[in-house]
Amino acid sequence: MKYYFIAGEASGDLHASNLVAEIVKQDVDAQLRGFGGERMESAGMHLTRHYRAMAFMGFLPVLMNLRTIQKNFKTCEEDLLNFQPDVLVLVDYPGFNLRMAEFAKKHGIRVFYYISPKIWIWKKHRIKKIKAFVDEMFTILPFETNFYKELGYEVNYVGNPVLDEVTSMPPKVDFETFVEENKLTGKPIIGLLPGSRLQEIKSLLPRMLEAASSFTNCQLVVSAAPNIDQAIYDGFLKQYPEVSLLYNQSYEIMQQARVAVLASGTVSLEAGILHCPQVVLYRMDGGALFYWIGQHIVKITWVSLVNLILRRMAVKELLQHQCSVKNIREELERLLTDENHQREVQQSYDELSQQLGEPGASKRAASMMIKKLNEFS
Repeated sequence: MKYYFIAGEASGDLHASNLVAEIVKQDVDAQLRGFGGERMESAGMHLTRHYRAMAFMGFLPVLMNLRTIQKNFKTCEEDLLNFQPDVLVLVDYPGFNLRMAEFAKKHGIRVFYYISPKIWIWKKHRIKKIKAFVDEMFTILPFETNFYKELGYEVNYVGNPVLDEVTSMPPKVDFETFVEENKLTGKPIIGLLPGSRLQEIKSLLPRMLEAASSFTNCQLVVSAAPNIDQAIYDGFLKQYPEVSLLYNQSYEIMQQARVAVLASGTVSLEAGILHCPQVVLYRMDGGALFYWIGQHIVKITWVSLVNLILRRMAVKELLQHQCSVKNIREELERLLTDENHQREVQQSYDELSQQLGEPGASKRAASMMIKKLNEFS
């Protein structure tokens, strides 16, 4: 079979790479091509465009890069038609991918969607395009099955690939070995994980650093995204010479950290699986105004995956104007000193593990996709 993939950001590259690897194992004649990242390429896909040329977040960045976005669409459409795959496999990234789904269907190409667009947060109207242009949806969050069923659309729940990724990690090393290998001190660690997008890092990292630097009995360790140049981080860290910067060790940092301050996204779920206490941040330009607008548009109460899956406030979320140095500092204080709060967080993580179930999402998704394609052929 011939598979064309589109993943438009780092998390999509990660999860799609595991799916690509499983497809290669299960379909010996598989040919894979598409947009993504080095992880997908390493797993066996021919990479035609890197997600770095596609990762624009927010109204203004999209507006400022319209020509680049249009060029990406044209390149993708031409490459898709030249390749003539048996299926187009879309990975999250709905602004781009739903348009490509429509294009593919108009040209007789079957469309699978892996990792649903978050239409349960906003833009619920996208269900019309999903019904019209997506042949099969493969979901990774337990509550999405009932959500889509209520909208008259059946999905295939495969489990969460984040669980696969975390459980496939090498065994946790002891704290002394970790700090020695990374030239850190013996103080407890506060992990700072400001995301993989440049906009997120510029918005969140200064607040993280200012808030966490108050805890002089701890050391601060920043997790650097592989797609961001070190000079960007150096510009923020020059005021904080004691802060350490580590590349490609986000899991290890969360394993060893007493607490983590992190950008909203997949990393929140990773921290939950690793039982790392966390403060979740989300901020875009617009502050209180965007928050007010969001309350009238967004259809959910929480943004972090831990809270979404558990359907309650299990970890603290600080959104928009609430994402202040003062509020971050206060929640860090609670997580570091309040034993009752610490115990409640760990109990929530135990419940999260029960809800997520067993690993194997990528393997199950690949098996389902191959089976359905064989049925269609």
